[in-house]
Amino acid sequence: MSYIAWDDSYAIGVDFIDKEHQVLFSTMNKLMSLSEREEKSEYVCREGIKYLKSHTEKHFVHEEKYMQSINYSDYEIHKRLHDDFRFKTMPALEEELESSGYSADSVRHFLGVCIGWVISHTVTEDQAIVGKTGSKWGDIPHEQEKDALEATIIQLVHEMFQLKAKMISGQYAGEDFGKVFCCRMVYSGENKERWQITLVFEDRLLLKIISNIMNAEYPKVDDMVLNVTRYLSRQFLEQIRERIPAFDLMTLEDESLLTHEQLLKAFAREHPSCSLLFSTQEGYFAFSAVSAESLKGKIVSEINHQNAMNAVREYLVKENEEQERRRHKILVVDDSEFILARMRQLLSGKYDILESDSSISAIKIIAVNRPDLVLLDYEMPICDGKQTLEMIRSDKDIADIPVMFLTSRSDRESVKNVKALKPEGYLLKTMPEDFIIKTVEDFFANKN
Repeated sequence: MSYIAWDDSYAIGVDFIDKEHQVLFSTMNKLMSLSEREEKSEYVCREGIKYLKSHTEKHFVHEEKYMQSINYSDYEIHKRLHDDFRFKTMPALEEELESSGYSADSVRHFLGVCIGWVISHTVTEDQAIVGKTGSKWGDIPHEQEKDALEATIIQLVHEMFQLKAKMISGQYAGEDFGKVFCCRMVYSGENKERWQITLVFEDRLLLKIISNIMNAEYPKVDDMVLNVTRYLSRQFLEQIRERIPAFDLMTLEDESLLTHEQLLKAFAREHPSCSLLFSTQEGYFAFSAVSAESLKGKIVSEINHQNAMNAVREYLVKENEEQERRRHKILVVDDSEFILARMRQLLSGKYDILESDSSISAIKIIAVNRPDLVLLDYEMPICDGKQTLEMIRSDKDIADIPVMFLTSRSDRESVKNVKALKPEGYLLKTMPEDFIIKTVEDFFANKN
């Protein structure tokens, strides 16, 4: 990524806010350009980032005053999202910059996080101010509550599953990170409140957990695995209830299993008040909670002592049918709009295509969406294909993602440089379209 272009779709139609957004984009572009220069000094980077921070804080104040002037109904939620970035994300990034002496890597990391946050916030929450979209977040918990829940979940994953976890998203919205199994519980509280809690396990993580507990290797998720998971989930939530008394979970009323498709429908009806995504060495895990009052009567495939066996069997059938319908996801990484458009045209008929024009955004997309294959441009500015593949292979959570180079170079030296990183192969951009399609099809056929 060497430049992020302002797009009219980012505009909300309030002149001074749109102008301030454009200044944010322009400032980040200048910092990206600066980060490419080897002769850059720490002082120059420090001053540039100080200006970006100052402008961001002034923009938040101006935007908040505007929201108050029009009596925006979700002002408090929007302000809390600003405050989270102001007082948590930005200080953490600054600490990293200071400790590394404003190294090139830390500056790129700083910019990657800022760009991701600004763009996603602009096209969702800022658009909601003027009614172009709805706010993505409802009754989100206070940061102290979220911090306590995050720490408790990380500790429980370590204690119960003997795995190290880290939170990678505090706003999980059902992004597809692979084959998943979802346990949903509905609890009533002491004050008659009802909470719907969903635990989402990636299949490889689930199999690892169950295999460790049962001291036997389980090659696939079956009825035994799901029944153990159901009661592990109950125990997990019971531990959360004991450690966080404010989390009012008294009586388990309903239990159900959701496929990923059903999970997305649940998110579409009402976004959770708290939704956290964690990464472990063995796969992904998500926790989401929503007040269940508005969803009364919408629980899918309730499980009780009378129908448990049949409900689990029916769920496995539905889940297998959903997986058969699921299309492979391919991430295309290239700084050329022409190449991105060409690959989209070639492959979108049969595959779900994700796109990235830089290594920074590619790593973020891979972490959350877990594509089945990455087609990676070998020659890119700032961070080339070899460096990007090195970053992928150095991260245990995504190291196993298959990567195939998409390049105009096939010389022996280029091949030698990346052979140790074990790419799946090379696709020349000059190859006939039929050959490119067949190569991708053969890859998935051999993988199956």
